[in-house]
Amino acid sequence: MSEDEELLEDDIVELIDDDGNVVKFKLLDVTEYKGEKYTLLLAAEPNDEIAEDEVVIFRLNEAEQTLEPIEDDALLEEVFEFYQREADEEEEADGEN
Repeated sequence: MSEDEELLEDDIVELIDDDGNVVKFKLLDVTEYKGEKYTLLLAAEPNDEIAEDEVVIFRLNEAEQTLEPIEDDALLEEVFEFYQREADEEEEADGEN
């Protein structure tokens, strides 16, 4: 993905891939992990490269309003596991009310 990403107000994020194609994603959530913010995205239009239920994670650079790809697979796994734990805790808290 290039740095020509743009956040849209209706929770649809349009990213430009390496070939210049627009790929649309649904914004699943934004989470903060170890002082950095990360966006979790789902394909709005599944394609050959991204499955419908595959979560794609980018680092959110708020200063430049861009999404930065993460090359470190271990970090991606950590962020996703952190997000899942956070989501599970929220569900449990909601269930107690």
